[in-house]
Amino acid sequence: MILTAATAAETQAIGERLGAALGVGDMVALIGPLGAGKTTFVQGVARGVGVPPERHVASPTFALVNEHPGRVPLVHADLYRIEREAELEELGLIEALDRAAVVVEWLDRFPDVAPGDHLELRITAAGDVRTLTLLPHGPRAAALAAALR
Repeated sequence: MILTAATAAETQAIGERLGAALGVGDMVALIGPLGAGKTTFVQGVARGVGVPPERHVASPTFALVNEHPGRVPLVHADLYRIEREAELEELGLIEALDRAAVVVEWLDRFPDVAPGDHLELRITAAGDVRTLTLLPHGPRAAALAAALR
């Protein structure tokens, strides 16, 4: 499935719809170049899972992992600065699936971290327009993708 967004607000609105469908144990892999809109999308996801509006949702590029409270807790990770697969265990992403929905930017750098059932979302930008391509891996991921129709 392919969606387009002409503004940051539209990108966030798509993320919010996905966030409303997310539950504990769901993983979303966000893939795209720097500046594609991955963090903007996660800001919408945060609204959808019920992260309080006063909570600042920013890229965890330097923190690596941020966790936000909500109807469904949201773990937001960024693998851009990770150099070796051995570093991933310290992040606790798989363990986080027991208590939260997990959204991971740059998961394409270490695809083996993802559980078999996860939603891959590729974001590309051409000018102001974002193209979001959803690639579900597994039945739960397919249900999540269907929620965006």
